[in-house]
Amino acid sequence: MKTTPNPLGTETVKLGSASNTMACAFIKTLVDNYRKNQLMSVKNSMGIDDAHAIHFDLATLKKFISDIETEAQNTHPATTAEDLGIRFYYAAYPKATDWDIMADTPIGQEYAERHTLVMVPTIKRADEHGESLCYDFSPINSGSNSGEILAMARGTGLQGDIISQNHGTLSPPNNIISELF
Repeated sequence: MKTTPNPLGTETVKLGSASNTMACAFIKTLVDNYRKNQLMSVKNSMGIDDAHAIHFDLATLKKFISDIETEAQNTHPATTAEDLGIRFYYAAYPKATDWDIMADTPIGQEYAERHTLVMVPTIKRADEHGESLCYDFSPINSGSNSGEILAMARGTGLQGDIISQNHGTLSPPNNIISELF
């Protein structure tokens, strides 16, 4: 695999470093725990067969990461790769009766009420006590002229579009034949 430098000057893949691994039995236990507890709770309380997995192709994830790095570097050149991260929010699509809010998306009503993930960039900054915290932020909405990062703390009233990623392939409603767990 060939590596290419990203805008922050770090390599996207560090050759020679060990891959992150987990035992298949451990993964299966975690997935089974979710299915027996959270997934069954949703089915019993809401009466729906919710998704149990989501798939994002590698190109989509790489582009999302590259967009975060590029925009952060463009608006805040002092930002390092170690400053940036991604927070995965558990989310749910609206009921079919409220689907009008989805009008500008390619997402079909077969996803109604199913859970999903929303990915949002994070940036490390010290809070008022000097503790380093990972704040949600959007580098495209971050006051580039002032050099300040607009962190999206609760209640800040951020509006407009932010760099984010959502719609992967949920299972179900999509075919689960290719899943190992």
